[in-house]
Amino acid sequence: MIAALNGAFDDISKAMRLHRVWIALAHEDIGDQHRRTTLGPLWMLVNYFAFVGTFVFVFVTTDASNPSYIAYVAIGMLVWFYLTETITMSVSLFQREASFIQGTTLPLFVYVMRLTMQCIIRAGYSLAGCVLVLLLGGYGISANWLLSLLGLLLIILATPAFVTVFAFLGAFFPDSEFIVGNLMRVGMFFTPVFWVYSGQEGVQKYAYHWNPFTYFLEGVREPITAGIFPMHALAVAGY
Repeated sequence: MIAALNGAFDDISKAMRLHRVWIALAHEDIGDQHRRTTLGPLWMLVNYFAFVGTFVFVFVTTDASNPSYIAYVAIGMLVWFYLTETITMSVSLFQREASFIQGTTLPLFVYVMRLTMQCIIRAGYSLAGCVLVLLLGGYGISANWLLSLLGLLLIILATPAFVTVFAFLGAFFPDSEFIVGNLMRVGMFFTPVFWVYSGQEGVQKYAYHWNPFTYFLEGVREPITAGIFPMHALAVAGY
């Protein structure tokens, strides 16, 4: 057990020293995925606007014209997109990279950080869109944005752990790719991404309080939409 832990820490240490490698590979992956498209990586920004617009204007609610609701959805979609993409892509990570893993001597954690960096880059485009939506909605840049960035930083720091856990899950249980994918699709409706919890009873109460994704969302969203320091959300998410 101790030998396995030492080997894992050694692998992580070697991978972090090769940060230029996985950063370069991540940038190359993003470029390859959009090489033949007209807008290139900007399609990720278009995709973000399309989803936010859909949930704000198509799923009409009494809050849809409220700028605070628009900000609520914009930040919720930013965080949910990142978490969903990270988790679903992680499950098949080692299967996708099998030929490289077997044919090179790179530390295994390099592939974890490569995917982490890919997701961060993609989220950067969504973040730009989210900032634009917030500014247009009347949310000027303030100190609360720094508190929101603290929530984003916590999510980013947790990402390699997410990737590692789900990558090994996918490697040992191939069916988990489909199980996790379906759970994340359904999970969006059980997570306060676009619906607002106002003390309701029943399913929404349990979906809000017992859903771990809730605290990642609120850790980023509450400083801007509610103007408060999300102590509880950050504590639960960090734990």
